[in-house]
Amino acid sequence: MYTELRETATELAAVLWREHTVYRERGGGVVIRGEHVGRWISLAPTGGKDQARLRAGRLLDGGTTAPARAEIVVDLTAGTTELAAVCRRLLAAVAETEPARARTERPGRAGRVAREERPAKPARPRRSRHTSFGSWMVLICVAGVVGLWVYTQFGRYGY
Repeated sequence: MYTELRETATELAAVLWREHTVYRERGGGVVIRGEHVGRWISLAPTGGKDQARLRAGRLLDGGTTAPARAEIVVDLTAGTTELAAVCRRLLAAVAETEPARARTERPGRAGRVAREERPAKPARPRRSRHTSFGSWMVLICVAGVVGLWVYTQFGRYGY
């Protein structure tokens, strides 16, 4: 099933976007990423013969994928152009649910605030720097083992 999904996804990606990346996801499906448009599409097996679950979402800052905003089960026996039409409808639904502010900005830069505009983080209170009881016990045990070794090596002969 994976090879069929991979072939379908590769053909679909070529129809949808000139610049794309196709890779396998953990669940056995295939993801098509369109970095330049800030969107992703996923084809995953459903358990039915010649069917796949088609999901679409957007890419967040840093390249991580947001949860799917739209989802549908499609028949893989349909042609690539029909699947592309379904994908375009899902991508349009994703664009409608996206906040207006993020749509007006470049993909991948939405919600960013310049460093000088951000409020300063409050300083964390400093914890006192002391060696805990457990650390002292470890040090005493190590010193005892070293002392015992020195005694067994040199203590019997009076060196």
